Amino acid sequence: MLLISGAAAFLVQLRGVTGLAWVDAVADQLVHPEWIGFTFYDVVFPLFLFIVGVVQPFSLAANLQRGVGRGAIYRRAGRRMLVLIVLGIVYGNAPLPVFEPEQIRLGSVLGRIGIAGMVSTVLYCHWGMSRRLVAVGLVLVGYWIAMTMIPVPGFGAGHLTVEGNLAGWVDRSLLPGRLLLGSHDELGLLTTLPAVCLTVLGTVAGDLLRADTSPIRKLRRLFFCGLGGVVLGVGWGLVFPISKQLWTSSFIVLTAGISALFLALFYGVIDVLGWRRWAFCLEVVGMNSLAIYLGYRFINFEYTARRLFGALYEPLPAAWHPAAESLFALLVVWSLLYALYRRKVFITV
Repeated sequence: MLLISGAAAFLVQLRGVTGLAWVDAVADQLVHPEWIGFTFYDVVFPLFLFIVGVVQPFSLAANLQRGVGRGAIYRRAGRRMLVLIVLGIVYGNAPLPVFEPEQIRLGSVLGRIGIAGMVSTVLYCHWGMSRRLVAVGLVLVGYWIAMTMIPVPGFGAGHLTVEGNLAGWVDRSLLPGRLLLGSHDELGLLTTLPAVCLTVLGTVAGDLLRADTSPIRKLRRLFFCGLGGVVLGVGWGLVFPISKQLWTSSFIVLTAGISALFLALFYGVIDVLGWRRWAFCLEVVGMNSLAIYLGYRFINFEYTARRLFGALYEPLPAAWHPAAESLFALLVVWSLLYALYRRKVFITV
């Protein structure tokens, strides 16, 4: 969320300005590849899906222990899913073209989070860790086989291009409204299947954290699971290319592994070592992630930063102005979130 809140924009705006090769290298990792390939920025959305799953063993287990029925849990998850789908459509289409429904894009980040959360909730309430892992394996292998072996009319089988991939053809055939790339949408129907696996894998990581064992053993398990995911994802990518646009199985396994490594890192530093104060700035942003995600769509924080702080960076060379504006916009965003945090105002679904 810190990256989405402006930190990424600040670093990207520094590219080619500082004259430092390492700054340019970092900036290059904060933009998405056009199609096939992988950068660090590709981890952000999968990490959201993964963390949604991580928290479920804690929340769902607590509800079940209090005697909350599965039906009530499903209804709550279903309402959350529907609200997120609606918010995602509004976010992605603002201003919403209500009189031109064919121009409405139905796929969205928030909608995918809602769907993945609903599916993983049902699976967690009925299946143990082993069955969930088997289900993930079957889906990812099945998706690999489908994307590489089922022929697409006019293209044949195994074409992972924008126009010729199976997921895009399914969306063009079944998904009404506008597709982001015209012939393909990364947030379409078929790519939802592997994306849900990230949240299910997150529930497995949550189970590892809840296990009745020592913190060091939990940390070790998370680390080796994450490392295994990275190795498997990179290896799988040799035959099924890593692509966020296609949500390929290799991309899912790789980002799940990276997410587990990040979880292990933060768990080790914050919970095992007890170093917590440094993370306060992240906590302020994370506690109101939905608010700032929607806020950045409808509020021009760069304009506010320019009005409030423009005089401070005006003396700098013009090439530095976009980066300075992004940095002060991040300061405005964090200050707003801090004010909400102090007043215990947290916007959730």
